[in-house]
Amino acid sequence: MLEGFSAVRQDGVPRRVFLIAPVAFAGLAALGLRKEHPIPEARSSGSGAAVDIVVFSDNGRKRETVHVNKIKKSDAEWMSELTREEFAVARKKGTERAFTGQYWDNHEPGMYRCVCCGTELFRSDEKFESGSGWPSFTAPAADENVATQKDDSYFIERTEVLCSKCDAHLGHVFPDGPGPTGARYCINSASLRFEPKKS
Repeated sequence: MLEGFSAVRQDGVPRRVFLIAPVAFAGLAALGLRKEHPIPEARSSGSGAAVDIVVFSDNGRKRETVHVNKIKKSDAEWMSELTREEFAVARKKGTERAFTGQYWDNHEPGMYRCVCCGTELFRSDEKFESGSGWPSFTAPAADENVATQKDDSYFIERTEVLCSKCDAHLGHVFPDGPGPTGARYCINSASLRFEPKKS
């Protein structure tokens, strides 16, 4: 019978609280596993090969090109800084499921940065609704900030998109986007950190 489920104990606490509390606690604990680390400064330099990247002002305008060294870290270092999903996608070339990422339906104005190194990658101005279930952009914020390479995994030829500064896997680019570029940069939310536009 369900009588005991809604009964109130002598101390005034409903018994259902004791049945629901463990589930609620588990949910809160899972949320706590997501590491919200601060976005790294795009100007910071690493120990790898030299690259030029473009940095942007708070309002999304190109400010200057800076000469920095690529960020190189061990898997253990990346794992300590990223969530499990961020690491699987950005460092191990995984793909999040369509319509599950944090930013696929985000329409706020702002900048999408690399979750690993903070480099400005895509602006909301170039974001469009592709119907694919992943954040889609017609172009990067600056060509210097992204790199591409051939990807022939899964027996199909695609073009992988990477962060120029730390080689994080971002997603893929396809030639089926809208004008003016005709490109569709199909990017994983787990590889990005969104920074709302400052007024």
